Amino acid sequence: MAPSSSSQEPCTYFRRPPTYVMLLITAGMGYYGWAVFAPATIPYDNLGPLGTFTKYLVENHNTPFKIGYLISWLIHIGEALYSFKLCKEKGISGHITQLLWFLQTLAFGGFSLYYLKIYKPSRKASERFNQKTK
Repeated sequence: MAPSSSSQEPCTYFRRPPTYVMLLITAGMGYYGWAVFAPATIPYDNLGPLGTFTKYLVENHNTPFKIGYLISWLIHIGEALYSFKLCKEKGISGHITQLLWFLQTLAFGGFSLYYLKIYKPSRKASERFNQKTK
């Protein structure tokens, strides 16, 4: 069971999304990248409706399909940069912990950012961090 958000030191607070979410996002982004960079290698006929739909997009809407892939990564990059800002606001000062939040949010986007956004550090910890940064 994951520790509650109030039982962990603010400078090292870190939580992962559920494993199934991480697997789904990894599979989805991996498949999307595969369809963008090596569409000729995809066994469309073996993938049922997903293969048919992907083949249709690759053959008939290739440019918007590739732009969508780029936009999805730009969104993930923006969310990852925002995670640095949230870490500072919430008193998460450990550099390794901030890097973990950045990398996790880069990979899993909003599903990672959610746990950082809902984190409420103790008032004392936030005040201590704000005094150090002034």
